[in-house]
Amino acid sequence: MTVRIAPSLLSADFSKLADEIADIERGGADMLHLDIMDGHFVPNLTFGPPVVARLATHCRIPLDAHLMVDDPDALLPQLAEAGVARVAVHVETCVHLHRTLSNIRELGMERGVALNPASPVESLAGAVPWLEFVLVMSVNPGFGGQGFIPESVSRVARLRAMLGDDAIDITVDGGVDTSNAHALTAAGAKTLVAGTSVFGASDRNLAIAALRRCVLED
Repeated sequence: MTVRIAPSLLSADFSKLADEIADIERGGADMLHLDIMDGHFVPNLTFGPPVVARLATHCRIPLDAHLMVDDPDALLPQLAEAGVARVAVHVETCVHLHRTLSNIRELGMERGVALNPASPVESLAGAVPWLEFVLVMSVNPGFGGQGFIPESVSRVARLRAMLGDDAIDITVDGGVDTSNAHALTAAGAKTLVAGTSVFGASDRNLAIAALRRCVLED
């Protein structure tokens, strides 16, 4: 099974981001996950497009942006210009979801929708034709280092049953580590966002390799 590992920059050492990015690239990371928060949709403030643009100059792997903001449409052109490969928006923040997803596609990025832990999986049924991926939050968004919500595994399975084959990627974000990686991928996840379990490890190569081994377990 081919599963992508996307370390979350939110758990990195912000005093040396270029070094942190280089470290996970050497460790075999497939993407760099960017948690963009505005302090309104979630009770935290991280970084915006100017910082992303500078990060892109130090990054050789695709940038994966998760927009936890009240007005995602306002950020899309700048993120595209910065070189972001794909963007997930929250259905709760998009009054006209089709318009937002169309904008993402027109700007050359892959389109995704993020589901909070209490958001019904079925709420995405009408948007499936316009998606390249779905981001399942396995913690409540806003802060890194939270504990994994066990019910997320069954949510991934229900979502995979609704989406069908692997044409649409299911990404899981929040508390992902070696204790749940196998269950999540067996349920249908294809991309694992790992924050503390990668950036919190002294050896990022070993941490990423450990996640990949879990996926291959019988």
